[in-house]
Amino acid sequence: MDINAMMGSQVLELQQTLQMSVMQNALNLNTSVAVELLKDMPQPQVAAHPYKGSVIDVSI
Repeated sequence: MDINAMMGSQVLELQQTLQMSVMQNALNLNTSVAVELLKDMPQPQVAAHPYKGSVIDVSI
């Protein structure tokens, strides 16, 4: 095997490793941003029960 073929395969492996590293960093960044957005979302308001806790006149 000549030196050019060996160097070419090593460069290809390095490119793949770098691409995976960049993709992993981007995924981690996107995940952390999504978590922050979810934390900053306002909490949903609980709907009031239509009659629970109120006084109802049931006199006949």
